[in-house]
Amino acid sequence: MICENQTRVTEFIFLSFTNNPEMQVALFVLFLVIYTVTLLGNFLIVTVTGVDPALQTPMYFFLRNLSLLEVCFTLVMVPKMLVDLLSRRKIISFVGCGTQMYFFFFFGSSECFLLSMMAYDRFVAICNPLRYSVIMNKSLCLWMAVGSWMSGVPVSMLQTAWMMALPFCGPNTVDHFFCDGPPVLKLVTQDTTTYEMQALASTLLFIMFPFSLILVSYSRIITTILRMPSATGRQKAFSTCSSHLIVVSLFYGTASLTYLRPKSNQSPESKKLMSLSYTVITPMLNPIIYSLRNNEVKGAVKRTFTRKVLQKLDVV
Repeated sequence: MICENQTRVTEFIFLSFTNNPEMQVALFVLFLVIYTVTLLGNFLIVTVTGVDPALQTPMYFFLRNLSLLEVCFTLVMVPKMLVDLLSRRKIISFVGCGTQMYFFFFFGSSECFLLSMMAYDRFVAICNPLRYSVIMNKSLCLWMAVGSWMSGVPVSMLQTAWMMALPFCGPNTVDHFFCDGPPVLKLVTQDTTTYEMQALASTLLFIMFPFSLILVSYSRIITTILRMPSATGRQKAFSTCSSHLIVVSLFYGTASLTYLRPKSNQSPESKKLMSLSYTVITPMLNPIIYSLRNNEVKGAVKRTFTRKVLQKLDVV
């Protein structure tokens, strides 16, 4: 459909969170601190799991990929959001909106599949420990990681190309803080039923299918743990999964509440809050969860910093 007698939209305006200047500055400081903690925490995980010999295992290989993914995921939205909080006009070009939407879908879908690969890793480690090193070899881990990253390509290309090809001939105000699918779709000036059906199918596939794999893995894991005769063994086995379970619950819980709830039950304000939780808060919490609940990571952090300090002393 061509925009007859109307100009096609060339830019979008975000409504963001508030029009109060003082509140905008306060939110800017808050989100800047959160973003700084997110970057430092995830880069710390990447560094420590990359250099510490004790963490050269499949579990920490996937954790390193998760941290890299979180950095990329937040990079898509948070810097632009911070700039907008200090700007009078919170605008983004049509092409910029499509680009942001593409990478949001890409990294979001990739994270869903990466979390399911991490669940499979824990399943093999607990349910088949004697063959763990054989099954989870370097080649398989590499292909699982590559597959997780690339799984976001089909859905992001389909969703974004289809969305941006729709006619945007009227209003250009997006009641959100980034170019997410549902808020932008409201501005389309034709019937979007077909696109919405496709979007729902894609959401179910790329959110619920990996989540189903996680459920199957953990149902087997829990069954195996409950059969262990030793209480110490059960506690140790569960402790290796607890951090991943918390991360999965945070990510899938907020994403499901955002995209799988009926439209009538969602206000723009609640949608923004839910989006904040999985785009800004969860990426900050993930390295904290894995650091505080994992003695191996805490020990590796101490060894890494000790090594760096000793190297500097040797130089002096």
